[in-house]
Amino acid sequence: MRHTFTAARREEGKKKRYLELVENKKYREAEAAWHRAHQGTYIGDLIYGANDGIVTTFAVVAGAAGAVLSPEVIIILGLANLVADGFSMGASNFLSLRSQREFRDMQRAREEWETKHFPEIEKEEVREILRRWGLGKEQIEPATNAITEDKKRWVDLMMREELNLIEEEAASPLRHGIVTFGAFVGAGSIPLIPYFFGMGTDIQFYASSFFAALSFFGVGAARTLVTGGNPLKAGTEILCIGGFAAVVAYGIGWAVKTLIGIAL
Repeated sequence: MRHTFTAARREEGKKKRYLELVENKKYREAEAAWHRAHQGTYIGDLIYGANDGIVTTFAVVAGAAGAVLSPEVIIILGLANLVADGFSMGASNFLSLRSQREFRDMQRAREEWETKHFPEIEKEEVREILRRWGLGKEQIEPATNAITEDKKRWVDLMMREELNLIEEEAASPLRHGIVTFGAFVGAGSIPLIPYFFGMGTDIQFYASSFFAALSFFGVGAARTLVTGGNPLKAGTEILCIGGFAAVVAYGIGWAVKTLIGIAL
């Protein structure tokens, strides 16, 4: 209840700020403050990268602890996993976003070719879109002429309404890949801290579990700074997901050690 009240009060504060900017005719600043779209540019990369980094690294730690491996082996496995998986995630995000951009560019080039060589067909498609929007007969032709006078605006409309492709002025795929890699390595290194700083072997895994739990909760709660919502609920969700993955990994490590009897 307290978190709901806090979120509502925060939302009211945003509305008040929006109205103040509008009254001063600072419309662009008002929209930016209200939507905060620029703050959300990398939120998916940060949350996805950080969460996956903690899950995969702590899963290695838990599995190794279940198999009663030495701290030195845990550090080696953890670091190898951290760098390799982090690079894989960053590269995959980069390639995925670049492929999406290349696909949109290809479709845009096709639409530009169609509007140049078959303008009447494309104009009729614009009319169909306007009819779908509910414009009256007397409005459709003037609106069609206004739209098709500007080639860029014309193609923008076809991309969005015909192909359902939204062209965003987002950061480069390379930056998204770097952010994903950084979030993965930064957050994923947290469960390894007790092993790096030479804590007693009898408490290393417990300390690692504690740090991982705090990190899971923190990553989940932090996303509400941009998305809104209840920080307690968001943090608990990721904590439960990460905890379940760690339990499974620990169980597999223990089972392999017990049933197969691997000795290291």
